[in-house]
Amino acid sequence: MGLLSILIFVPLLFALMILLLPKKYSQSYKYFTVAVAVIQLAITAYLYYQFKTGTAFTGVNQLDSYQFKEYLPWIRLDVGKFGALQIDYLLGVDGFSIPLLFLSALVMLIAALSSWEIKENHKGYFSLMMLLNTAIMGVFCALDIFLFYVFYELMLLPLYFLIGIWGGVRREYAAIKFFLYTLLGSVFMLLVIAGLYFSVIDPVTGNHTFDMVHMMNPQNYVPDGIFSFLAHQDILGIPARLLGFIVVFIAFAIKVPIVPFHTWLPDAHVEAPTPISIILAGILLKVGGYGIIRIAYSIFPDVALNLSFYIGLLGVVSILYGAMVALAQTDLKRLIAYSSVSHMGFVLLGLASLTSEGISGAMMQMISHGFLSVMLFFIVGVIYNRVHDRYIYNFRGLATHMPIYTGFVMVAFFASLGLPGFSAFIAEAFSLIGAFNSESINGLIPRWMAILGSFGILLGAAYLLWTLQRMFFGQLRVKEESWLIKLKDLNAREILTLVPLAFFAILLGVMPSLVFNIINSSVNQFILLFT
Repeated sequence: MGLLSILIFVPLLFALMILLLPKKYSQSYKYFTVAVAVIQLAITAYLYYQFKTGTAFTGVNQLDSYQFKEYLPWIRLDVGKFGALQIDYLLGVDGFSIPLLFLSALVMLIAALSSWEIKENHKGYFSLMMLLNTAIMGVFCALDIFLFYVFYELMLLPLYFLIGIWGGVRREYAAIKFFLYTLLGSVFMLLVIAGLYFSVIDPVTGNHTFDMVHMMNPQNYVPDGIFSFLAHQDILGIPARLLGFIVVFIAFAIKVPIVPFHTWLPDAHVEAPTPISIILAGILLKVGGYGIIRIAYSIFPDVALNLSFYIGLLGVVSILYGAMVALAQTDLKRLIAYSSVSHMGFVLLGLASLTSEGISGAMMQMISHGFLSVMLFFIVGVIYNRVHDRYIYNFRGLATHMPIYTGFVMVAFFASLGLPGFSAFIAEAFSLIGAFNSESINGLIPRWMAILGSFGILLGAAYLLWTLQRMFFGQLRVKEESWLIKLKDLNAREILTLVPLAFFAILLGVMPSLVFNIINSSVNQFILLFT
């Protein structure tokens, strides 16, 4: 068993252990969860350190371009004239997935530490957390599209119960809305996956295959396949490849989320417990962005190229809409949820540019937003766990009462608004540079999109600085006098949780090469798909 398999299945092993342990050991469950997260963080850090830069992504060099590969024949079934059904346990990572694996391990550790605030049904909660952990790691490691889909769908079940059981007052509504939204997109994606299977041949075995890397190579498509580059077949009067791209793109756009597929996010964030909000913002949104890169763009590059204008437009709309709605919020958690919609819009704008700068900026934005959104939602959880209130106008002058807490809030807010020296500045700057240069490099998106997108940074500064001024400066005032006793400054566990997040937000702002060096070859080879 390789390191990627250990990374995926160690949480599942501990989930079974938690389910088998008697209830009297319930206090040990949280320690198991933290221990698993620490093991995963150590493994992903080692993989990141050992990752060899300069190797290429995409079907040009087939599987040789992926590292830490693991292969095991999984399902073989004779299907008559179509040969043998071939589904493989195929794992591997490249420059796009390895940073997201490290990010996921760190976020799961933060979520595990945040979960110490959970007061009831520890067995169910922590076993579901472990199952979710397995699914997340599997998504970023899978190179067989059927295996990817299994892990992708597996995320739904634990999230549905984690929100629906341990969430807020309207938790059932939020959980059902989240489940239906994401299931709607992924059900139709399964049909596209089936069509891709019968359109692609493994050049070694001659069988149809679910291998994503083979699907990225036009030479592996059979002439009469429904998604063949050559056949130009239609489905319901729509070109098959166009329809396939739209279905897959919408499935992942719901996860990102992109306007107008975003409405599940504020409800899920507001009702979810703090650890699950951390996972939703820190990881789940990145699964959507990763899926767009790995499947929608890489398997349907011809369609992505033709739809770049509309994809960029969706990114700009998300940036501006999310920021303006965030500006109107009075619930701190809801404000941060809408800010995520705005920030993830930069990912789509950078991808639409199909320039090295834009795609590098999109990747950096996903990683940066992962750290910063986790930090922001943890900060909200600190206040909520003490007084069970998130209404912005119920707090004022907290800087004098909670100085350490305010210091971390200022780091998170200034980093999120894109101040130079922080990771978000690099990410947003490269996304906008890529979008601005796209018109002269490849003519895909006009410069006015980059100009409009930059207004999202101004709006971000407005809602974050206004929130900082309303809650933390001025004369100390809270809704109830009894809150002043409950509103204690950060304890050691909370400081320990926030320090690494602040550290990475600053480190990647000062040394972005730690990410760019890893992703550079993958980005350049990715762009070759569109030439």
